[in-house]
Amino acid sequence: MNKPTAIVFAYHSVGVRGIKSLLASGVEIKLVVSHEDNPHETIWFESVADLCAEHGIKRVTPDNPNLSEFVAELRSYVPDYIFSFYYRNMLCEEILNIPSRGAYNLHGSLLPKYRGRVPVNWAVLHGETETGATLHEMTVKPDAGAIIGQVAVPILPDDTAFEVFGKLTVASEQVLATVLPGILAGAPNRIHNDLSKGSYFGGRKPEDGRIDWAKPAQNVYNLHRAVAPPYPGAFFEHNGERFIIEKARFSGQNAAEIALNLPQGISVVDNVVFGVCGDGKAIKILALQHNSKTLSIDEVRNYFA
Repeated sequence: MNKPTAIVFAYHSVGVRGIKSLLASGVEIKLVVSHEDNPHETIWFESVADLCAEHGIKRVTPDNPNLSEFVAELRSYVPDYIFSFYYRNMLCEEILNIPSRGAYNLHGSLLPKYRGRVPVNWAVLHGETETGATLHEMTVKPDAGAIIGQVAVPILPDDTAFEVFGKLTVASEQVLATVLPGILAGAPNRIHNDLSKGSYFGGRKPEDGRIDWAKPAQNVYNLHRAVAPPYPGAFFEHNGERFIIEKARFSGQNAAEIALNLPQGISVVDNVVFGVCGDGKAIKILALQHNSKTLSIDEVRNYFA
C-alpha cells in the first residue's frame, strides 16, 4: 500500500513538531515550503531547515508561494494532502485545491477565538486564562474552515507569551496525534467553525509594546507578559532614552501602600523598582533593560532619581 503523501508549509517549533508528527504517522513528505530566518528577529525556536536536512526532505523558501510558476511546481508533486504548521503567508485558492484529500492548518488558539496573526500574544495581552491548538480545514478566508480537533492549555496569571508558546507546541503534537488517524483514514471529524462567536486580530509591531502608565496596572502587566523577551519587550521612554521591562510581577499594591504620592511611571522604594499605573496600583519590575543591558538597582536609581 502506498504511503499517503503531503506538501508541508512549515516554520517555527510548531512546524518542526508538525513535520515529526506526520513522519511518525507514515506520511511521505514530498516537499517542505518554509521561510529563511530573518536576521533582525530573535530566533529562539526550533529549526525546520535543520530537521529537513536531517531527514533529506527537499525544502524551498519562496518569497511569494502564490505566484503561478510556483503553484505549477507544487501541482507537479500531486500530493494527497497539504498541511500548514505556523507558515506565515496566506495560501491562495489554487494551492488549496491541489491536494486530492484535503488541506489542513494548525492554528495557535481555540478557534473561532483569536483568528489571524500572533494569537498567543493577543490571548496573553487580553488576560485569557486558556488558549490552545486547533487543526482545521484550510479555506481562502483565514482560520475559517471546519475544526478537526482542538487541545486546550492553561494560561497562568504570570505566564509570558513565550511560556504559553511552549505549552502550545506540546498541544500541537497532542492534537495531531488525536486527529491524524481519522484524516489518513479518510474520515476526519468536522466541527462547524462558528465565526460569529470568535474574533480576528492582525499582526503586532515592536512599537505596539509601548507602555502607557496611565492604564490600569493589570493592563500594563498583561502587555509585558505578551511581549516579554525573547519578543521585543514592553518599553517606555524616560529623558529621551528607551527602557525595556525584562521581568516583572503584578504586585497588586496601591501606590499609597508602597509610599505616599508616587507619580505614574518608575519609582525605586527600598531597593525595589515599581511601575506605578493609572489606577494607583503598581507592577514590581524585577529586571529592567537599557541598551540591551540589564540594569543594577543602583543604575536604575540613578536614571530615575
